[in-house]
Amino acid sequence: MPTKVLVTAALPYANGSIHLGHVFEAVQTDVYVRARKLAGDDVVFMWADDSHGTPVQARARKEGISPEELIEKAYDEHVAVYRDFGIGYDIFHTTHSDESRRRAGEIFQTMESSGHITTRDVEQFYCTRDNMFLPDRFVRGICPKCDAEDQYGDACERCGSIYASTELGHPRCSICGEPPTRRSSGHLFVPLAPFEGYLRGWIAAEAGPLQPQVANYVLGWIDSGLREWDISRDEPYFGIPIPGHPGKYFYVWFDAPIGYIAATEKWCQESGGDFNAYWKSTPPQTEIVHVIGKDIVYFHCLFWPAILHAVGYTAPSRVQVHGWVTVNGEKMSKSRGTFILARTYLDHLSPSYLRYYFASKLGSGQDDVDFSFEDFVNKVNADLVNKAANLASRCCKFIHSRLGGTLAALPDDANDLVARGRARLESVADLYRDFELGRSVRLAIEIAEDANLYVTEQAPWKLAKSDPERARAICSVGVWASTVVASILKPVLPQWAETTERMLRLDAPLDFSNGASALPEGHRIGEYEILAERIDAKKLEAISEASREPDPASSHEKGSDANRHVPELAGEIKIDQFSPVDLRVGEIQTCEIVEGSSKLLRLTVGLGELGERCILSGIAKSYTPEDLVGKRVVVLANLKPRKMRFGISEGMILAAGETDDAITVLELDAGRCQPGEKVS
Repeated sequence: MPTKVLVTAALPYANGSIHLGHVFEAVQTDVYVRARKLAGDDVVFMWADDSHGTPVQARARKEGISPEELIEKAYDEHVAVYRDFGIGYDIFHTTHSDESRRRAGEIFQTMESSGHITTRDVEQFYCTRDNMFLPDRFVRGICPKCDAEDQYGDACERCGSIYASTELGHPRCSICGEPPTRRSSGHLFVPLAPFEGYLRGWIAAEAGPLQPQVANYVLGWIDSGLREWDISRDEPYFGIPIPGHPGKYFYVWFDAPIGYIAATEKWCQESGGDFNAYWKSTPPQTEIVHVIGKDIVYFHCLFWPAILHAVGYTAPSRVQVHGWVTVNGEKMSKSRGTFILARTYLDHLSPSYLRYYFASKLGSGQDDVDFSFEDFVNKVNADLVNKAANLASRCCKFIHSRLGGTLAALPDDANDLVARGRARLESVADLYRDFELGRSVRLAIEIAEDANLYVTEQAPWKLAKSDPERARAICSVGVWASTVVASILKPVLPQWAETTERMLRLDAPLDFSNGASALPEGHRIGEYEILAERIDAKKLEAISEASREPDPASSHEKGSDANRHVPELAGEIKIDQFSPVDLRVGEIQTCEIVEGSSKLLRLTVGLGELGERCILSGIAKSYTPEDLVGKRVVVLANLKPRKMRFGISEGMILAAGETDDAITVLELDAGRCQPGEKVS
């Protein structure tokens, strides 16, 4: 019986357009889903727009339209972009739906009746002119951490600090500009401490749901003490009213993940599926896999499993956390022309190229991926055009134009090549299942490389007249290899596979079980169809120019954004500049030796609310990885990311020493400082 799998991606927020960061996550999820379907699993991809919250209110007010009009416009735009990128979801719903409203209300009432909801008063800003409590985004003032002016009431866009709106200096209402007053209002909370035992057990399960690095990070939050979670907001608020609590609305992060459940309900209604089999079976009948960015781990790995457990729903069996997308080694910037909207890309280039490039860079970890224009052009032209497409082109064209279009049996001298190709195809289902997309597509390119070398060495064009059957056999090996390549690449490049199926006149669609089956002797193929064409680097220049704006982006969208980056700290600096510097407390989460280097260690350093950084440090001759994990260190946090031979380094840890084997890292007392704090 096929394994039943429910897969979700993070919900794109409905107050902005889809950009490359969103596409990155969508491609990863889509490839995973397609691969598992090709492997024979029963997979559905449930998805939705995240349509509630203060940013939607603020954006709608700015545009002079209602929130409903804004989210409807965003929904149509999002659907069109994902369609054009070939994202094969089963349903793309919205959290502004009857299903979301009903499920959120039922889950809340179940938690309330079982004692999992508490209430207490919270002091907030209130505008007497507009007669309303002010959500965080409706208050602006001076950042309490760095004194930056005109900042939102929840986070500073200059230094990245997170705070309560009541901490702002010289606050004012962003609607009327008047200073607000302070008033108390009753709020609803979910205490997380009672779920500590469950959460620890969920994380430590034999087939753990989290990557090791993520698990360590989440356990660190648990060890520091689980806090209660405010799940209510005062009206006016664009969201779902809380049953039994007039004037109160669910905080967007309470109802957003419930959108996964609501989308499943809607899909089951339309397709006849069994809702309970996905979310409420005991024991669980379904694998639930969430694909998210590392900025929303807290919500998906603490709040979400606790809520599901409290109401008897199935918890995720895997939360796959990916890194962020940078462009040309830096975070996206409108002024540099690197904040690229998905539609801008589509106006200039085929989506297949970006799907392949992202897939080739993705592994099972959460490393950031750099969309380097130069590397993008080189990789697509080298892998897809010069190797995979060239193999199909030279062999199919030769057979069709010179040898009557019929195939021969595969010759004995290709047995080793064929055996290696079959072994590679047999391994890809497990690789894709473990999110090792890059390793999977690399196997396809290796098959193309082997076959191209074989055809070149055997030179069938020299034999076309003297020994046409030998020439036919040689080129038939290339056709066979092209079929295997298309099978492996099918989750990434479905159109490539469809073209191959049509061109070779295959009786059945390719999958992982039939992709290496040799076509029978005498099988007639069709005329070659173009699989890929070279990318002109000028296309990237045009994309960059179309994306360029005079001023940097300042949208600061909600955390479900798959590419949200840490805001600029104290001004990005180059490696040879040390002023101004922004020093932060960092906790070393993981450490490993960099293969191929005798001096470098690769560190993952947590900076609290500022997220994590990958740092390459030349201290391998003074420390082993085991020496460093868990230590608190000083990090130069606003150092410009540096592209090195072994990857991108996103900061520097402070250390000193006269020789490579006598370096001392500056350590801090873990009991007196927390990750992310400034060091002066």
